[in-house]
Amino acid sequence: MLKEDENSFLLSVYEHKGRIGAAYADISTGAFLAEEVASLEELGNLLLRVLPREVLFAENNAVLFHYFKEQESLYLTRYDAWPYESSNAKRLLQEHFEVMSVSVFGFADDSPCLNAAGALLQYLLDTQKNSLAHIKKLLKTSGKDYMAIDAFTHRNLELTETMRGKEKRGSLLWLLDKTKTAMGGRLLKLYIEQPLLNKKEINARLDAVEEIKEGYALRSSLRQELDKIYDIERLLSRISYGSLDARDIIALKNSIEPLPKIQQLLKGCKSQALLQCAEQLDTLDQLYAYLDGCICEDPPHGIRDGGFIKPGYHAEVDKLREAKTSGSEWLSTMEQREKDATGIKNLKIGYNKVFGYYIEVSKSNLSSVPYRYTRRQTLANCERYITQELKELEDMLLSATDKCNALEYHLFLQIRDYLAQYIDVLQKNASLLAKIDVLQSFAQAAYDYDYVKPKICSDGSIDIKDGRHPVVERTVRQEFVPNDTYLDEQEKLLIITGPNMAGKSTFMRQTGLIVLMAQIGCFVPASEARISIVDRVFTRVGASDDLASGQSTFMVEMNELASILNSATKDSLLILDEIGRGTSTLDGLAIAWATIEYILGKNGIGAKTLFATHYHELTDLEGKLPGVQNYSSSVREYEKSIVFLHKIQRGGTDRSFGIEVAKLAGLPSALTERAKSLLSVLQQNASTDLRNIDLSSVPEFPDKKAQEAEKMIKSLAQLDIDHLTPLEALSLLNDIKQRAIENG
Repeated sequence: MLKEDENSFLLSVYEHKGRIGAAYADISTGAFLAEEVASLEELGNLLLRVLPREVLFAENNAVLFHYFKEQESLYLTRYDAWPYESSNAKRLLQEHFEVMSVSVFGFADDSPCLNAAGALLQYLLDTQKNSLAHIKKLLKTSGKDYMAIDAFTHRNLELTETMRGKEKRGSLLWLLDKTKTAMGGRLLKLYIEQPLLNKKEINARLDAVEEIKEGYALRSSLRQELDKIYDIERLLSRISYGSLDARDIIALKNSIEPLPKIQQLLKGCKSQALLQCAEQLDTLDQLYAYLDGCICEDPPHGIRDGGFIKPGYHAEVDKLREAKTSGSEWLSTMEQREKDATGIKNLKIGYNKVFGYYIEVSKSNLSSVPYRYTRRQTLANCERYITQELKELEDMLLSATDKCNALEYHLFLQIRDYLAQYIDVLQKNASLLAKIDVLQSFAQAAYDYDYVKPKICSDGSIDIKDGRHPVVERTVRQEFVPNDTYLDEQEKLLIITGPNMAGKSTFMRQTGLIVLMAQIGCFVPASEARISIVDRVFTRVGASDDLASGQSTFMVEMNELASILNSATKDSLLILDEIGRGTSTLDGLAIAWATIEYILGKNGIGAKTLFATHYHELTDLEGKLPGVQNYSSSVREYEKSIVFLHKIQRGGTDRSFGIEVAKLAGLPSALTERAKSLLSVLQQNASTDLRNIDLSSVPEFPDKKAQEAEKMIKSLAQLDIDHLTPLEALSLLNDIKQRAIENG
C-alpha cells in the first residue's frame, strides 16, 4: 500500500573494484536518482535514507552478495549480470532518455552509477510491462552537497520515526510536517535526511521561510491554495501507465487551477528562492481551459460506460445523448398512444436486458390485443408483446447508448494522449510546488512553536541561547527548561556530569537537532542561535545487546564509537553519552579518558563534542587538556529527596545521586537504605581495594516487621485528620489493628 507522504523506491547497486554506485527510482512519482558512495558503510547510510522496498544487484557480484546476506530486513533480488555491463547499461540509458551520450547526466564515463541506473531501467521494463515515459530525467546527487547521516544518528535523534514504536508521531518529521500536499510531505522527509552543507543554499531557504512566517496573509493564502492540489507526481505515473481515469483528470485540473494565484503571491516576495519559484512555475492556462471544457465536474469512476464528456465538447456525443434522452419521451408518447388505441388502461412499456423493450398486457385484457402485436414473453399474470415501431425505436436507443459510450472512450484516449505531452512541465511544477510547500511548512512550524531564525556563521562556533528540544517541549506536560550551548575553539569539548533523569541526554540531543534544523533551512527552538556548518553529526547515545549477531552492549558501544572516531573531522559535531559504561569501572574510565584525548589531544580529531559521563574523574581534564570545559545538570536537595532542575550549568559535580534516583523510581525503601549504608562504607574506604572491604559487616535489610511498621508510620503521617469522619476513623483504627495482629 503506497503512503502518500513517502516514496516507494526500488534500489539498484553496482560494485566494481571497490567503487559503489547506487540508483533508485519511484515509479509512482517518476523520481530517478543516482549517487556514488564511498564504502559499504556509506551504502548502509544510503539504505537507511532511501528505505527501498526492493534492492537489486548483479547475481555474479560476490562483494554485494556477502554484504546483503547480513541485511535480513531487505527484500533482495539477484538480477541478470548483462544489464550491469557498462556498454549495455549506457545503451539502455541512451535509448530511454533519447540522448547521444550519457555524459549529459553529469557522471564520469566510468562511474558505477551508470551501471546501476541502466540495470534498474531494464529491470523496470522487464517487470512493469508499462510505459516509463514519466521517468524523464536521471538526477545526480552527491554526498558533497549534503550532510551524511548514519544509522545511529538517524535513530538516536529520532529524525523520521521514534526509537521505541518506530512511529512518525514523536519524531522531528512529525513535528515539522505542516505540509499541504503529498509531494511536499515526501520532500520534507528528504530535506530532514539531507541537511545542506552550502551556506548560501541554507540562507536562501531561511530567507524564504522568514518571509512566509512574517507575512500572515502570504502564509495563509499559500496554505489555502496548496490545500487544493492533489498528488501530481502520482497522477503523471497513471498517464504513463494508461491507468488514468476521468476523476484523475478532474484532480489534475483542480491542481492546475490554484497555480496563477500561487504565482501571483510569490511574485510579490523579496526572497530570491520564492521569486525563482514564481518565475519557473507554469500556470498552464491553456491546459486548464482544455480540461475544463472536456470532462464534466463529477464523472463516474469507469471510462467504458460513458457519462464523463462535458456537454458542448463534442457534437456527436451531444447528438447521441439527445437521442437517449428523447427516447424516454418517445416511449412515454408511444405508451399513451397504445393505451388510447387499444383501450387497455393498464398497458405499459418496459425493458429488460434479455428481451429488450416490450408492451405488457394483463391476462384480463388479452382480448383487446390487436393483431399487429407480436408475442415476446408469457408470464403468470401477463403477456409481453413487440411491435414493428417499438422494435425500430429499441434499435435506435440501444445503438445510441453503445455508440455514445464507445465515442466517449475514444475521446478519453485522445485526451490522455494530449496530457502526455505535458508530463515534463507538470513534473517541474510538482517539484516547485513541493519546495514551496516545505518552505511554508517550516514557516508555519516556526510561527506555531515560536522558533527563531538561526544565523549561519563561518567561525566554527555554535552559540545557542535558551535552546529547547523541539519534540520534548511539545510532548511533556510541565514547562520545558531551556538551556544554552556554546562551543568554539576554546570550549570545544564539554564534559557533562550529573544524575540520570536530570536532562543531560535531552540537552545533547536538542543541540544536535538544532544544528540539523538550521542546516535544513528551518528556524530553531531557541531565543537566539549562531550556527557554524558541521559536516557530520555523530551520536553515541544509549546501547542495547545485539543478540542476533552475538554482540554485547559493550561491543555495540565500541563498534559505534569506532565508526564515529574513524569518520569524524574537525568540522563534525560529536554527541557521546556514557562512553565506557558497559565494562568495569576502571576499564570504562580509561576508555572514556583516552577517547577525550583522542578527540582533543595533539594531532587529535578536533571535533566539537558534548561528552556526558558518570566518571567524575574526567572533570580533572579541564585545565589540563585545552578545549575541555566542565558542565553539570543541576539538582536541588529537598527534605531527603532531590528535585531535578533540568538546567545545565557551568562546572562539574562529583555526585551522581544514584540512590535518590532509585527512590524516585520506586525501589523498596529497605533496599535504598541498605544501598546508602554500603555507599557510606565504600566512600570512607575509597582508597582501599574493594576486595579488602568487609561489606558483610554493614547492617543488612531491616526485618519484615520493621518494614511494615515503617509503612504504617508513613500512612499515619499522610492522614488528613480534619477531614476524617468518625466512621472512617474507626475503620482505619480497625485496619491498623488487623495489620498489627498479622505481623505478630
